[in-house]
Amino acid sequence: MDYLLNAYDYFRPGGGIMLLLIVASLWMWGLVFERLLCFWRMQREDVTVHQALMLLREGRPVSPGAGICRRMVGGFLQSRTGSPILDQRLLDQHALEQRPRIRRFLPAITVLAATAPLLGLLGTVTGMITTFDVIAIFGTGNAKALSGGISKALVTTQSGLLVGIPGLFMSRLLMRRANGIERRLTETVMALKRAV
Repeated sequence: MDYLLNAYDYFRPGGGIMLLLIVASLWMWGLVFERLLCFWRMQREDVTVHQALMLLREGRPVSPGAGICRRMVGGFLQSRTGSPILDQRLLDQHALEQRPRIRRFLPAITVLAATAPLLGLLGTVTGMITTFDVIAIFGTGNAKALSGGISKALVTTQSGLLVGIPGLFMSRLLMRRANGIERRLTETVMALKRAV
């Protein structure tokens, strides 16, 4: 409980901008953890290229799972026609249907991570405006009055950077994972096209 009170005392000078930063941070990290869990499930429950080829040769139904290639192969086997040209187009269509699942929420994570430092900058500007207003009214002799605006400026700037820098790092990491999953999907489609 003391930890929460200390955190409240620390963030209180930031005012409403700190509330926006906290909401942006919680939203961003919620999406990051959702994507990490989703990518883990996609990789754990997926099939390899060799397994996808075996499923194609056997022609039996594919058990459902979170894997992208597994879903693509399962959908293709259900709609397969026997015509090589049409089946290759069906493979492309089923792969295209799976791609949005990979990139879901990644733009939102990037935007939230990039917005956090800008919110911190907004807090800096409003804090300095408050400081200059105090200087205009009381002059520079009232250090206590000056400290309110300065602490608002510093706390919001620091918090914006603390949210934004790790968020941009995680955004880049998630993009690399998404690219890897898409690359594996493309390799599977190409292998299946040669086999139909």
